[in-house]
Order: sequence, then C-alpha cells, then structure tokens
Amino acid sequence: MKAALAYLTTVLLVNCLLSAQEHPAVTAQPNTVFVGADGKFEANPDTALVQFNISVQEETSRAAYDRASRAAEQIRQILRSNGIEPKLAEIGFFSLQPVYDFKTPKRKLVGYRVNANVSLKLKDFSKLAPILQQLADVDVTENQSLNYMLENMDAAKTKAVEDAYRRARESAEAVARAGGRTVGELSYASVDTLENERPPVPMGRPMAMMRAEAAAPAPTEQFTPQTISVSAHVNALFTLK
Repeated sequence: MKAALAYLTTVLLVNCLLSAQEHPAVTAQPNTVFVGADGKFEANPDTALVQFNISVQEETSRAAYDRASRAAEQIRQILRSNGIEPKLAEIGFFSLQPVYDFKTPKRKLVGYRVNANVSLKLKDFSKLAPILQQLADVDVTENQSLNYMLENMDAAKTKAVEDAYRRARESAEAVARAGGRTVGELSYASVDTLENERPPVPMGRPMAMMRAEAAAPAPTEQFTPQTISVSAHVNALFTLK
C-alpha cells in the first residue's frame, strides 16, 4: 500500500470548514495536503462603551441651545464627580432643527429641538453603575446604551489565527499518518478572521421609570460582562514527505 501511495501523485484534501464558507482556489500539486480549520479565542472585555443622547425642545432656538448647554454641564459635573475627565466624552453629532406642527394645512413653527449624541469609554467598570444612575436623573438624556468591547482586538485575532493553524496542522498530520507519510513545510496559507460584535442595545425602559428606581441597584451591578469571541479560519497547503 505504501508503494502504491508513493507511486501515485495525488493531493489529499481534508475539509474542516463550515459548509457555508467559501474555499480559495488552490492549484492541486503532487505530494501535498490541503486542509482548512476554524479557530477561536475568547477574552474578557477591557472597555465599556456608554452612549446616550441629549435631546431638548424649546420655543426659540436660543432657548433650546441654552438648555442643551446646561444639560451638557450637568453631564460634565457627573463625570467629574466620578473622577472622569469630561474631555474623555466624545460628541458624535450635534443638530439644531426647527419643529413644525403639520396638523394644519399650513405648517406652523412650534419650536426648536437640539439633539446631540455622546459616547464615553471606560476602563474602570466599577464606575458604570453610579454614572448610569446619575445620567438617568438628567431629564434631557435619552437612549442610554451600554456595550462591552475589546480595544486590543488585533492581539485577540492573532490568538484565534494561531488556534486555527494548530487545528489545520493537526488535521494534515492525521491524514499524512493514515497514508504513511509525514507533513513537511507550509507551502500556502490564507486567513480570515471574524469578530463577533454585539451591537449596543438601548435600555428599553423610559428614563422617568429609571429615575424613580435610582435608589435600587443599577441594572449592571453584580453581573459579569460577557466575553468577546473572535474566530478565524485558516486554509493551509503542506508538503508531504
């Protein structure tokens, strides 16, 4: 059997891929084995992303602008009281728009609305509960959301690729042993990585309800943040000895 295998110039294929994943086109070569494998790496998140909107409406544009400015100062004070520099908070957008009443045939200007999106990244998760509670007390904040993330994503992707490559080589070695051969050098490889992101989910309860429950423990207290999962797929072509 070994003599027959040595005489035949065949390429051994092992498929360790998900059926929905596309394979790269690889030219068949004698005395090689082409394998594919998935790898994964899980890490604890290192950053919490808090996002919310400042939204106010007044009869005049100046009044709306001034009220939004006061609300922003309240938020800065909240951050300072928790030992956070206000400059760490980022403004995603700011808009001042007229508001019309369309109930009558001729639209009527009824006021002006200011909208701004604020995001804050925190490394110290212990500060989340008091900040979320205090933001709930500001009557012009809306659409609070909290999402955990991993800032050092490149290192996590590298770990996932290493795991996928290890699995691919193990598969190649298993096929080689079955055919009385051994695995040689890596001749070709392709890599795909996938970060399993979780989109921020707004806190669905009305802010008034959250303010009424401010004395109770925050929704995030005493829970462990979900791990961040990164997956990778490696296709590899090895020579056979």
